[in-house]
Amino acid sequence: MMKRETLLSGISALLLLAACKGKPQPVAENKQVCVSDSMAHMITIDTAKTTTMKDELSLSGEVSYDDNNVVKVFPFAGGQVLDVKVSLGDKVTKGQTLAIVRSADVAGNYTDLTATKSDLAIAKRQLEQAEYLYKNGISSERDYTEAKENYNKAVAANSKVQQQIAINGGGNTNAGGTLVIKAPESGYIVEKNITSGSFIRPDNNNSMFTISNMKDVWIWANVFESDISKVKTGYEAKVTTVAYPDKVFTGKVDAVSSVLDPDNKVMKIKIVLPNTNMLLKPEMFTNVIITNSERAQSVSVPAKAVVFDNSRNFVIVYNDKCDLKLREVSIIKTVGDTTYIASGLKAGDKVISKNQLLLYDSLTGE
Repeated sequence: MMKRETLLSGISALLLLAACKGKPQPVAENKQVCVSDSMAHMITIDTAKTTTMKDELSLSGEVSYDDNNVVKVFPFAGGQVLDVKVSLGDKVTKGQTLAIVRSADVAGNYTDLTATKSDLAIAKRQLEQAEYLYKNGISSERDYTEAKENYNKAVAANSKVQQQIAINGGGNTNAGGTLVIKAPESGYIVEKNITSGSFIRPDNNNSMFTISNMKDVWIWANVFESDISKVKTGYEAKVTTVAYPDKVFTGKVDAVSSVLDPDNKVMKIKIVLPNTNMLLKPEMFTNVIITNSERAQSVSVPAKAVVFDNSRNFVIVYNDKCDLKLREVSIIKTVGDTTYIASGLKAGDKVISKNQLLLYDSLTGE
């Protein structure tokens, strides 16, 4: 019985040993492998350098128009909206009609204009008569001066009404007094707060339209409380969108909020971007990567030079074409295209960063 148990134990040990040898572990060996002339054109050699470490923070955000570069269109008189000529997102030019409003105030302005025109005509005739009588010695200078003052008052009253009508965008007297809302500047309609048939009160503080030229846009990104220390004004920001996944928009952090949003407990940061070709639209969802440089320094190599195999990291050190060394390295982190090395390499070491897998198999004996 004892011999049988010993035999079974020996067999189990052999099976375990065979299982362990089933997949060889990569070992940093010093086999002599040479780079042929044809392979020399296929590989790339980079030099390890001591650089300042960078850090990246991934955030979510959305596109907004530049609040400092917009024109808000307010009503100068109350009334009912008869027609809205534009929609949200439309491109408009300066002087283009945006909406038409029937306004009692405008109708009153035209009534006042008719009255002031009559008063002006009467005052002009009286002035001409007073001037004739004064020059012929029939009336006094006082009468002539009084007629001249009345005429000047009539001119001022008529001019005031005309200016009011001009401010209100003109109108059509045959339509019972209409207020024509025109675009004060060229740009895009980024906000629209009126619809056909709605009523406008003159004491309403809301704008009817907001126009932006969209040459620059803002990205509002959300920073969680644990990451607040990683974001500062001036840090570089790379922005991508769902609409253009392969296009990267580059800008900088322009402002950092001093308070957290009470609802979702995030801090808002503002990124300013030039809107080349008008690709970015308000309310677009964005992914934002904030990059900042830390004070700590480390040896770094291109990320593609590192070979990850069986939970370990290796690089191939190139001394000359027949002197290649497989070296295990300890990685601090990888940011973008750069990997920062904790140990295993020193500044000045040359590493193969392209097609190194062709040599890796030979160096590991696989």
